Amino acid sequence: MVKVSGSNAYLANIRTRMPFRYGIAELTETPHLFCEIDLLVNGNHSRGISADSLIPKWFTKDPQQSYQDEIGAMLEVIGMAMEHARQAGDAADVFSLWRNIFETQKAWASQTPHPPLLWNFGVSLVERAMIDAYCRAVQTPFCGAVADDLLGIDLGWIYDELQGRTPAQLLPEMPTQHMNVRHTVGLSDPLAESELPPQERLQDGLPQTLEAGIEAYGLRYFKIKVNGDDEHDLARLTRIAQIIETSLPDYAFTLDGNEQYTTVEIFQTFWHRLMAEPELAGFMQHLLYVEQPFSRAVALSDDTGTALQAWQDRPTMIIDESDAELHSLRRALACGYAGTSHKNCKGVFKGLANACILAQYRERDPKHPYIVSGEDLATIGPVALLQDLAVMATLGLTHVERNGHHYFPGLSIFPQDWQEKTVAAHPDLYHQNSRGLTCLRIEQGAISLQSVVQAPFGLNSDIDLRMAIPLETWQIDNVT
Repeated sequence: MVKVSGSNAYLANIRTRMPFRYGIAELTETPHLFCEIDLLVNGNHSRGISADSLIPKWFTKDPQQSYQDEIGAMLEVIGMAMEHARQAGDAADVFSLWRNIFETQKAWASQTPHPPLLWNFGVSLVERAMIDAYCRAVQTPFCGAVADDLLGIDLGWIYDELQGRTPAQLLPEMPTQHMNVRHTVGLSDPLAESELPPQERLQDGLPQTLEAGIEAYGLRYFKIKVNGDDEHDLARLTRIAQIIETSLPDYAFTLDGNEQYTTVEIFQTFWHRLMAEPELAGFMQHLLYVEQPFSRAVALSDDTGTALQAWQDRPTMIIDESDAELHSLRRALACGYAGTSHKNCKGVFKGLANACILAQYRERDPKHPYIVSGEDLATIGPVALLQDLAVMATLGLTHVERNGHHYFPGLSIFPQDWQEKTVAAHPDLYHQNSRGLTCLRIEQGAISLQSVVQAPFGLNSDIDLRMAIPLETWQIDNVT
């Protein structure tokens, strides 16, 4: 029996080490929120935490809305999810408790302008903290709790086709122990060392350019963002291809469309130009898939589905921002997409169910490219990144987009106590670099997940949230 008996929220104001430009936004600073849940597990108290940055222009992507308004909306959906959790009462298991909170939040949000991607963000933070608390209480890592059905996951409630099946029957038997980093090449990221102006060069000991990242980390996987300007994108892709092909004999990459295309025809025109470019012919053979090329307003429409089905030689495409509702993946597959992304901010149980339904489809049609892709949203430690990796490992992914370590200066933005505890608990994942920054340990293009998959829910250290700012005293005016 489980029950939420209390909750708190804390924030820390953090800055990037370099601007992160994606879609219509450029991130230089943001609040980072921590959610703390007190969970009664068979009458015993257990504390669980989760975290995420309040990232602008992703949950709504409304250019008219101010960042302050967006933060206010995010805090509202988080606050309501925490309130709904406190009011939910007893449940047989964590999944049933999450289901109660999810349905209550959905009913509340239907009377507000908040879209599903936003209101479920609040639920996901509570969900992750409850999972953390439960895994700590039963002293079982997340992958084990999923495999042994301790969380009570009812796949059939999410997908009728999965009635009677369990995650253990559809997910890999063992979690991933080492995972390749798929490095983000943002829209404004410097590419070559020779192209980086001296006045913009950082002195933190971390790579700043694509060229330096390949050298320092041994990167072999990449995620390249395009912005819908054909001439600019083709020129930039050509330059990126030159750098990668010069450095690496073997590599793979994905393209992120960032919702920049409003019709299939516009993207199709760009795609045909891209495939006809002689200088990119070899490079494009290494493409894995294209992520969310179409605006969420049209991505799952009947017109888009018809156009995609008619495009016989279309590239493999997945959705990301359009994966807003519990069954968005089903609609995406019907439209002609090959799958979806997983991000913890869209929901852990939802992500597990998506991976399971794709695994079942793959059983029936092994030749079809059913894809669940690990993607990032500037996720950073000491909490959010590790919980994200715990889920990615359980899904059995072999590579995952990572960008938080590149755009933020490691864990140096957080208290020294947190940094020391994180390195002590996860020495395979974090280390101190030559400049004394606590940062992600990437070797031969990969990260070790051994300490993550052995921890209750990714995190094996005790973070004292009293070192952050309580929500009730945090001021939104601190955000520019």
